[in-house]
Amino acid sequence: MADFAFLIEPPFNYRRPDGSVTGCDVELARTVLATIGIDDVDMAETEFAQLLPGLADGRWRMTTGLFATEERRRIVGFSRPIWALPDGLLVRRGNPLHLAGYRSAAKVKDCRLAVIRDQFQHRSAVEFGMPDDRILVFETYADAATAVLEGRADAYASVARAHAGYLEQNRDLALEIVTVGRDEKEPAFGSFAFHRSADSFRQAVDDALLSYLGSADHRVMMKTFGFSDAEIDLVAR
Repeated sequence: MADFAFLIEPPFNYRRPDGSVTGCDVELARTVLATIGIDDVDMAETEFAQLLPGLADGRWRMTTGLFATEERRRIVGFSRPIWALPDGLLVRRGNPLHLAGYRSAAKVKDCRLAVIRDQFQHRSAVEFGMPDDRILVFETYADAATAVLEGRADAYASVARAHAGYLEQNRDLALEIVTVGRDEKEPAFGSFAFHRSADSFRQAVDDALLSYLGSADHRVMMKTFGFSDAEIDLVAR
C-alpha cells in the first residue's frame, strides 16, 4: 500500500526533469507524515478518477488535496483544509471568446468546455448552464490543456492555481488564464482524503497540520509554489 497518491497537476504535484516528485501537496504530505513517523513516503502516481477508488480498495493511505464536497464526505474522510482556491478557465491567448467564467462560457453557444472526469468543475459547469453536449471530458490535465491549445476545446475549467503552475512550466504555450470571480463562485477548500476507517491515521495527520499550517516554514514552502500570504492565511489556524 502506498502512503500517498498524486496526479500530475502542478503546482500541487508534478515530476522534476530527473523524475523525482514534488509540488505543494507532495511537500506538505512529506512534512506532516515525517512528523508522525513516516520518513520515507511511498508515492503512487494515478489519474484523478482513481484517487477515491484507490482509497477504497487499499492501494494508498491518503491522497493529494481534493475539494471536500458533501458527496465525497459520505465515502471518504478528509483532513482539515490545506488550501483554498478559486476556479479558472485556461483559454487560448487573447481569450478569443471573451470568456469571464462559467456563465459566459455557457452563454456562448459554440463554446466547448474541457473538464477532468469527476472533478468538481464539471459539476460547476453544469450548474451554471453549460449543456452536456458542449462539455468534453478528459482523464488528465495535459490532455485537457492540449485540447484547448489545439482548438478542440475553447476553455478548460480547473483551479486557477493549477493553470498557473502549468503555464509556469510551459511558458512558450499560447494560453492564458481567466480567473472565476467571487461574484460567480467563492474559492473552495481542499483537503487530504483518507479511507473512512482510517480515523487514527487521519487524526494524526490533522494534528500535524494544525501545528504546521501558517508557520514560517509552511509559508516559505508554499511561496516557492506561487502561493501568497493571503492565500495561506485562509487555512492557517
